[in-house]
Amino acid sequence: MYLSKSPLLLDPLLAVGDHPNCGGLAIFGGTVRDHHEGRAVTRLRYTAYAPLAERLMAEIEAETRARFELPYCRVVHRIGLLEIGDVAIYCVTRAAHRAEAFAACRHAVDAVKHRVPIWKEEFYADGSSRFVEGCCITAEGDEASVAQGAHHHHHDHHHNHERTSA
Repeated sequence: MYLSKSPLLLDPLLAVGDHPNCGGLAIFGGTVRDHHEGRAVTRLRYTAYAPLAERLMAEIEAETRARFELPYCRVVHRIGLLEIGDVAIYCVTRAAHRAEAFAACRHAVDAVKHRVPIWKEEFYADGSSRFVEGCCITAEGDEASVAQGAHHHHHDHHHNHERTSA
């Protein structure tokens, strides 16, 4: 299960499988903070297009395992209403060494934030709310928006990258 309406539990993600050849275990947890761009945030709501989100999260896990040559990568994301301090995302990776475990964990989290149809709505202390653009820092170091037009931005960026590296 990739999306959960109830609080995310870390223990089940750590208990999966036997990995005696892995000396590196990396865990990332993303929590709800109490501010965004200077505004006081009281809570968040995450919504997702579940069928596509879960398929893409499975693909990202598989891609991460292949790219970093590691046996274990799991990402889970909370949906619904979250309070300040609640965990919105967990990523767990296991690898032979810490370098790959850290790198794979970062890659998987960034990929989920960049590519998966999960939307964040922020609720503010003044009673207003708005949907917030997600973003991640890509490998090239530039910031890529995943709001409207994100697919095209990412698509164009990908092809530009292919041309320059050809």
